[in-house]
Amino acid sequence: MSQTPESPSGSPGVSHVRISDDRAGQRLDNFLMATLKGVPKSRIYRIIRDGQVRVNGRRAKQTQRLEEGDEVRIPPVRVASDDGPPPAVGQGLSERLSRSLIHEDNWLYIYNKPAGLAVHGGSGISLGLIETLRALYPAEAPSLELVHRLDRDTSGAIMVARHRAFLRRLQRLMQAGGVEKRYWLLCRGFKGTQKTIEAPLLKQTHGNERVVRVSREGKASRTDFRVLERFGDVALVEAVLATGRTHQIRVHAQFGGFPLLGDDKYGDAEVNSALAEQVGSRRMFLHARLLVLRHPETGRELRVEAPLDDAFEEALVRLRGGPATLPASPPTPKPASGEARRPRATVKKTAPAARSGRKPAGKPPGRRGRSRG
Repeated sequence: MSQTPESPSGSPGVSHVRISDDRAGQRLDNFLMATLKGVPKSRIYRIIRDGQVRVNGRRAKQTQRLEEGDEVRIPPVRVASDDGPPPAVGQGLSERLSRSLIHEDNWLYIYNKPAGLAVHGGSGISLGLIETLRALYPAEAPSLELVHRLDRDTSGAIMVARHRAFLRRLQRLMQAGGVEKRYWLLCRGFKGTQKTIEAPLLKQTHGNERVVRVSREGKASRTDFRVLERFGDVALVEAVLATGRTHQIRVHAQFGGFPLLGDDKYGDAEVNSALAEQVGSRRMFLHARLLVLRHPETGRELRVEAPLDDAFEEALVRLRGGPATLPASPPTPKPASGEARRPRATVKKTAPAARSGRKPAGKPPGRRGRSRG
């Protein structure tokens, strides 16, 4: 990777960076975060949106994948000094991540990410998952890369590539639909036993807050939902992603009339507070439960389940002991101008209805859910 400054030595200026083979396949925003260490994520996204960052002379989106030979124009940005020591990883977080490793081979780590841990640092967060892993494994730090993302408050399976060449192979596999992702969630108001919601999603930014809504101007998005277990009006539901948009499950669930429990952004605050008192946790009840893929190196099927954390498990135990008493839900608001009038919901041919108190198939394994390949 070569860098050519356009300004005199010693003064900040525009630089042009030529992408080498080891950076090919990386998203533009991830490349800039690695290059502009110490710059807040919000600032990086702003210079991309404003067109100050160019790829081969053209404006680019943050999600654009860079190719070998691309030239990236980077505007002058004040970067924090690298002279100081990197943020220290506390012993508690280190031990927690060590216990959360559920798959390891020569090419790939899969972690059961705890709820509340961001995948990236920035916006007041000094250490996210990837920064923590790079600090814990300094010999591997230059090559460790997130394969995909999870929201900060979502727990569950997340892949970390140990080599950039393998990262590109995984990304191609994901783009071809070769990675199956299944999530478990708790929601209220799910009607029937199965449904598919297809509703385009548009990502917007208000200040430093990122919000997604259903809009005709958005990108095509589809989520398949299936009830696993019922507790009165509350249900444990499995969601399968056909697309991978930001906040997709959360927004589709809200738009379909069954918002996630514990979701402070798209859920019902009064309902969330009442549930927290009854189940003993204020976490958002969304968990990346299962990853299934054909390992790009070995050719074998890799199937990794992430156990539920104690808070999610305890909530299920309490709900099985008796349905939660929650306040009445407000009526679904009418869509604003420019939004899709209603989600395109396809109700699939239903299986026998889930019975209250019946445990779902694939009961969460114990802590010995670790897989090695």
